[in-house]
Amino acid sequence: MLMTAAFSPRASQRTNGIRALGLLRDNSQARQLAENALSDPNMDVRRAAATALGQMRAKESIPKLQEALSDKKVPVVMAAAQSLRELKDEKSAYAVYYDLLVGERKADDGVVAQQLATLRNPKLLAEIGFSEGIGFVPFAGIGWDAWRTVHKKDPNPVRAVAATLLAQDPDPASGRALVKATNDKDWMVRAAAVEAIAQRGDASLLPKVEAKFSDKNAKVRYSAAAAVIRLSATDQATAMSER
Repeated sequence: MLMTAAFSPRASQRTNGIRALGLLRDNSQARQLAENALSDPNMDVRRAAATALGQMRAKESIPKLQEALSDKKVPVVMAAAQSLRELKDEKSAYAVYYDLLVGERKADDGVVAQQLATLRNPKLLAEIGFSEGIGFVPFAGIGWDAWRTVHKKDPNPVRAVAATLLAQDPDPASGRALVKATNDKDWMVRAAAVEAIAQRGDASLLPKVEAKFSDKNAKVRYSAAAAVIRLSATDQATAMSER
C-alpha cells in the first residue's frame, strides 16, 4: 500500500504515503523511499520526505537532508532543517535559523545554499508561517498570545521561531543576532529573542535584556523581567563557583 502511494501519479497520495513512512524506524526500504522523494517534482512531497526522515531518526540520511537545504522552496528547507536538528546535526539547522533571523548567512558556513536568499521574501515567509513556524515549535511565555495575534492580524511568526531555536546555539554570533533581534519591529520577535537569551544563560547579556524594561509591548517587558531574574541567578551561581 505504501509503495503504491509513493509511486502514485497523484501528488496528494505521494505526500500522504511518504509522510506515513516517518513511523518506520530502522527500515532501510522506508528510508530509501523517503530519500528518493526528496527529489520529487512536488514541493509537498519533498517536504513530507524531509519530515519523515527526521521522524524515523534516519541518521544515515543526514547528507541527503543537508542537500535539501538548497531546495528552492522554503518550506522544504525548513522541514529539512527541523529534521537535521532532530538528528543532532545542529550546526546545519542553526545556520538556517540564523539566516532566517538576521537576513544574512554566516560567513564561515558552507552548508546553506544561496537559494536561502528566498528566506528574505516576506510573502514566502508568510506562506510558511504556520506549517513551518508555530506549527512545530512551542513558544514559552508568548504562545497563546502569539496564536491570537496571528489569527487577528496575521503577522509572520517564522522569525520569532528562528530566534527561539537559536537559544541553544553556542555560537557567539547567534548571541549577537539575538541581541539585535530584541530591537526588532515585531513584538513576537523581540519577545522570542529575550526568552532565547534567558535560555542561553549568558549573564554578560544582562544589560541588553534590562534595556527591554521600557519596551512598548507589555509581553516583551514581562519576558525581560523574568529573563533578568534567571540570568542574575546564573551570574550569582557562576560567581560562587569561582570563589
